[in-house]
Amino acid sequence: MTHPITPPPELLKQWEDDWFNERENVDVLLTQAFQAGADQELEACMDWLANARNHSLSWNEATNFSANLCAARRPKPPSLKEQALAELAEWENVMDIAPDSPIRRALEQLDD
Repeated sequence: MTHPITPPPELLKQWEDDWFNERENVDVLLTQAFQAGADQELEACMDWLANARNHSLSWNEATNFSANLCAARRPKPPSLKEQALAELAEWENVMDIAPDSPIRRALEQLDD
């Protein structure tokens, strides 16, 4: 199954209008175009997996693989809590901060 990675005409028109009317700079438009292409690529992968029965995968295997593929291709950015803990870990190596410090314990108790 072939999926062309081309933006729909409406999206091209929107980007063109944004560029010529100076509503967006080229970096933003290129990033949007890159993301749109990546989304189309991911959709093509998902379509293939939806037809997994034709590729000798069981439906359960395809469904699990599909979820894992989405997670791998579109990972969630680290939460604020994860970012804070990572930064604290860096500081623990530089300064004399105990691994069981109140700051670490407080951060670990926060919801993600």
